[in-house]
Amino acid sequence: MDYSHQTSLVPCGKDKYISKNELLLHLKTYNLYYEGQNLQLRHREEEDEFIVEGLLNISWGLRRPIRLQMQDDNERIRPPPSSSSWHSGCNLGAQGTILKPLTMPNIQITEVDAPAESEQTSSPTDSRGLKPLQEDTPQLMRTRSDVGVRRRGNVRTPSDQRRIRRHRFSINGHFYNHKTSVFTPAYGSITNVRINSTMTTPQVLKLLLNKFKIENSAEEFALYVVHTSGEKQKLKNTDYPLIARILQGPCEQVSKVFLMEKDQVEEVTYDVAQYIKFEMPVLKSFIQKLQEEEDREVKKLMRKYTVLRLMIRQRLEEIAETPETI
Repeated sequence: MDYSHQTSLVPCGKDKYISKNELLLHLKTYNLYYEGQNLQLRHREEEDEFIVEGLLNISWGLRRPIRLQMQDDNERIRPPPSSSSWHSGCNLGAQGTILKPLTMPNIQITEVDAPAESEQTSSPTDSRGLKPLQEDTPQLMRTRSDVGVRRRGNVRTPSDQRRIRRHRFSINGHFYNHKTSVFTPAYGSITNVRINSTMTTPQVLKLLLNKFKIENSAEEFALYVVHTSGEKQKLKNTDYPLIARILQGPCEQVSKVFLMEKDQVEEVTYDVAQYIKFEMPVLKSFIQKLQEEEDREVKKLMRKYTVLRLMIRQRLEEIAETPETI
């Protein structure tokens, strides 16, 4: 990657910008950290716009169950035309490999079989001069003959049906089924989505929910940058999660991006986070010291304004005793 000097600005939020040169330095550090892994990011220029793209790790931090979209186990399977179409003449094997096209067995009719020969002669297919019927594979596959039934049975095995079914990503190995369509992902488990630096927080949320076919609305969730210190920073709707991840640094032992419920999590500032991990007796001692310091400051202010009050009263009395002059 070419990390040459750049001078233009790149947006990283509402009314927030970072120089392209500084962002490239962060990006270089990020890619060095993930060298040889698929989490490395790429950048490009498109219509004078600097764009970074790649995978973003997101940790599950949900406290309530989520609902997966309903999918009937008996729904009609629609295989892709390129891999399992009846007209393509190819099939997926049990291990996902492409098998050779299936052909119908050649049926030879001898001259002794007169009735069959007469029927074949009177066939409208032969009269039009088209190919023999056994070579027309799509037509034969639509018939209810024994051969056609056997071919369909060989193609639509349970293994094949699972493989050609509309693909659904698993959440840490959890696939949809009727019994577990409502469940809570393991806290802290990691997933990822492929995004770019122009996608805002709501767009990333919708992409993540759509990837796993989650029925819940994106309005129920938010993305948080959670530090090991306990600090929790909510990404705004105008923020760009991929840019935020780059600026936070690549190490997930320092900070992670979490998907959490909006109404279940409160932001924790750095000043508050530094006291979170202390034991209760230590926190009480901090409160006691702060209370003592507050009392000292209150007494100091009271003495200051008492002195000022006395000085003002004294001056007022001097003015009242002075005779008026013409």
